[in-house]
Amino acid sequence: MSLDRFFKINERGSTIKTEVLGGATTFLTMAYIIVVNPAILSFAQIPVGPSTVATILTAVFGCFLMAIYANRPLAVAPYMGENAFIAFGLTALGISWQLRLGAVFVSGVAFAVLACMRIRPWLANSISPSMKHSFAAGIGMFLALIGLYETGIVTSGATGLPAAALISPGTAFLRAPDVPLKLGNWHNPTVLLAIFGFILIISLMQHKIKGAMLIGIGVTAIIGILLGYGSAPQAVMAMPFVPPYDLAPLFLKLDVMGVLQLSFLPILLTLFLMSFLDTLGTLVGVGAIGGMLDEKGNFKDIERPMVVDAASCVFSALVGSSTSGAFIESAAGIKEGARTGLASIVTGLMFAVCIFFIPLIEPLQHLTYAYAPALMAVGLLMVDSIKKIDMDDITEAAPAFATIAMMIFSYNIANGLTAGLVLYTVIKVCAGKFRDLNSGTLVLSAMCLVYFLFGLPH
Repeated sequence: MSLDRFFKINERGSTIKTEVLGGATTFLTMAYIIVVNPAILSFAQIPVGPSTVATILTAVFGCFLMAIYANRPLAVAPYMGENAFIAFGLTALGISWQLRLGAVFVSGVAFAVLACMRIRPWLANSISPSMKHSFAAGIGMFLALIGLYETGIVTSGATGLPAAALISPGTAFLRAPDVPLKLGNWHNPTVLLAIFGFILIISLMQHKIKGAMLIGIGVTAIIGILLGYGSAPQAVMAMPFVPPYDLAPLFLKLDVMGVLQLSFLPILLTLFLMSFLDTLGTLVGVGAIGGMLDEKGNFKDIERPMVVDAASCVFSALVGSSTSGAFIESAAGIKEGARTGLASIVTGLMFAVCIFFIPLIEPLQHLTYAYAPALMAVGLLMVDSIKKIDMDDITEAAPAFATIAMMIFSYNIANGLTAGLVLYTVIKVCAGKFRDLNSGTLVLSAMCLVYFLFGLPH
């Protein structure tokens, strides 16, 4: 069977060349996860070398399964946000990393059961079109903020202040700076490189040049390295599955039985809602860009990507990584024209190749001035969804606005989604618009309320 027939490439208005280009673009905009995810999980005492291998294997498994089972151009890898929750959010509880991986496994099994029973798709399709488009717009703004902050175009209000200025009088605790964010140091060459990269990408997109983001990332990285703003790798290749990249310290080391107790319910609830809403927000966001939503704003055949999401979570826990699912950076490849699972195959293959080049990749992933402008460009494109929010109905506009604002200003996608869904029901009830609510909406709102009352929001 040909690639075209299996993936329905022509049927979806694409070509093999476009799919390859889209898959490569997606990889380049999310490849940072290879370095960032192990670095974050190291705070939970998970060893970095094995964790790097686990991260790559999870991405390969998820991308291939998404391609073959769901036939969607969605790349899968360990989630940003959830990894921070695993590493930092659970620190105060003093639980082992084995228990944390056990929680990821149990939540993944729960996802799979609900997806197979079509409960997750039912919940997803019960959300109003305005709310779904607010998810896309909010995530777009969130990605833009990540890009701006990581490149130093904007920075923390505490940057450059002496430590004494941030200490609350009469205590040993730091206070919040008077200005949360401020303009970064635009005299810094890497900041100027990032601005150049963004302008280059936008200019190429305006001229409808295929691979605009890929070209922009590559050109900016080359210029930066030539100017001395990039370190040379210590080695080119290293064999996986042998020290220091041996998976044995993590493989099947999760503690499942220890998680199956009432005291772990808030942890499981938090993981469930974060992953469910992250996945939903991602699917709606990329679906809006790639024409994958129906007339009601629902993602077509959403149960298949959700089954993949659940399976990848289970796999991730088994090999020793955090909760995984569809990456919002897939929007970069979709914007380049990717419409089928062949793009995910390409992304997965590029991740697979990386397992032999971890020493070579590691320094390149620190070139935020090269890849972060692509996140800003994707954010720009996703904000277009805000036009589809029903601004004439304030009971739709207000929770949509709250969703976007909370995502950005709490620096957490899950917080925005949960706050918006709770507020949606409350406002509808107060306005007397009971008929706009359905059973799925009420269930989701109740779950989100429980998240704030008994979960572990951060």
